[in-house]
Amino acid sequence: MLSCALILVAGNAASHGDVTPQAVDVSTLKPLGDEMRDVNPYREDKAAVEVGTSAYNQNCARCHGLEAVSGGIAPDLRTLDLDPDTDVYYRNSVLAGKVRNGAVYMPPYAGILSQEAIWAIKAYLETRRASLDN
Repeated sequence: MLSCALILVAGNAASHGDVTPQAVDVSTLKPLGDEMRDVNPYREDKAAVEVGTSAYNQNCARCHGLEAVSGGIAPDLRTLDLDPDTDVYYRNSVLAGKVRNGAVYMPPYAGILSQEAIWAIKAYLETRRASLDN
């Protein structure tokens, strides 16, 4: 019986697919420089939303759900508030990841995703807030 449970767990883990971070092409976005911003500079920027949509689907959707609608594995990112404190929290969470008691709940993306990619994903997430009302 235990071996059946282990097979099911292993199958579910494998169903998440490749968890290697995917490159994000930010060449269409205004460069932000090396100093990390505290507020999303791409808020309501259509080009950033387009880049962020693709980047989210490639790097975040497997845990946070398609179109940012969580299936329960990770938080529903449509609920992020639109204020500077939330921007800093979001940025720091993406950069450092989420680790509790030694368990990695979200990998750190520092050195993997550029600042432009991080804020483009946030710009996309901000467009998804409206779907909470539906």
